[in-house]
Amino acid sequence: MRNLIDTIKNMDIKEQLEITKRGCSELIIETEFVEKLRKGRPLRVKAGFDPTAPDLHLGHTVLINKLRQLQDLGHHVIFLIGDFTGLIGDPTGKNATRPPLTREQIAENAKTYQAQVFKILDPAKTEVAFNSTWMDKLTSVDMIRLAAKYNVARMLERDDFGKRYKGGQPIAIHEFLYPLVQGYDSVALKADLELGGTDQKFNLLVGRELQKDYGQPSQCILTMPLLEGLDGVNKMSKSLGNYIGITESPEQIFGKLMSISDELMWRYLELLSFESLATIGKWKEEAAGGRNPRDIKVILAQEIVARFHDRAAAEKALSDFEARFKEGQVPEEMPEYTLSAAGEAILFYQVLKQAGLTASTSEAMRMIEQGGVKLDGEKVSDKALKLSAGGPFVIQVGKRKFARVLIS
Repeated sequence: MRNLIDTIKNMDIKEQLEITKRGCSELIIETEFVEKLRKGRPLRVKAGFDPTAPDLHLGHTVLINKLRQLQDLGHHVIFLIGDFTGLIGDPTGKNATRPPLTREQIAENAKTYQAQVFKILDPAKTEVAFNSTWMDKLTSVDMIRLAAKYNVARMLERDDFGKRYKGGQPIAIHEFLYPLVQGYDSVALKADLELGGTDQKFNLLVGRELQKDYGQPSQCILTMPLLEGLDGVNKMSKSLGNYIGITESPEQIFGKLMSISDELMWRYLELLSFESLATIGKWKEEAAGGRNPRDIKVILAQEIVARFHDRAAAEKALSDFEARFKEGQVPEEMPEYTLSAAGEAILFYQVLKQAGLTASTSEAMRMIEQGGVKLDGEKVSDKALKLSAGGPFVIQVGKRKFARVLIS
């Protein structure tokens, strides 16, 4: 503890503030946060994750990266697994009630979450908490008293609730409990700072209010933006197929990161890289002066692969990528298409037609028969081949037609 306090006291407040605010959308309230820093003690920093799926993608790691930065500043990080809130189901960003998970599903997903987050967080400096620890102990009377802390009018200020109410869409009573339970987590953990995505702002503010009601100092709030997926438009999501999973192979992670646009690359560097802002600023100047953005993209891709695998895997992913695309004379620039699979795999020859690589499906099948089609550098001979959601896939027809295809 003494070393942590010394770290905080020896670091300039301005420097801590700059690192904390890097890439963030909003810090509420900055003056309060500075006052907390001036006390020179490790802050209790909380971020909650409902284990709604077994695997994490890079979009989830935006918050975890920020936790690591705060951990490196000497603060006490609490990785909260919402095994109780997962039973309720937070409808944030949805226009309908999200089905809750079972205890068994939550427990299984929570195991994988812990294994994955410690590729970023320092396990020796991280407190892992489960909100069922205190929520299971509340009686029905306690829950009613908690529900009395907020009224319906305040709940309808939450954007998705307000829209559904005005649109005549049903809102289940239990959904109102979610923000209250998340807010009560901050009370139970005595949080000084809570992190969340911009879509969580309402819930985070509830935590501030409840802490006041329970006689605690109000936590500050740091909201982080939602990371765009490979398409550069929609939020990274498995359901949209525009994601990069942190459990994917080094080759998949590397290839997907190399496929993002040059513009999106800077966004990823700010939110996903641990390189300093000064270094990234230098790279921007070099790119403006003529440096190929691809070189910088390689640095980012290697950093991310090394984080979730190791440095040797990152080096191999680079050499494999160059052998497949550079030495194989695959152009760096090519048309990009996003095709919808509607939950089913698409016949490969139909992909060729939809991506404009052939004029018809019959031409597509003929080209496959003649051995003139390659998928990610490998010749395709099976006319019945289907592609499931994923990618991006690099497809070549003949010697000169190329396309990068993402299937959602």
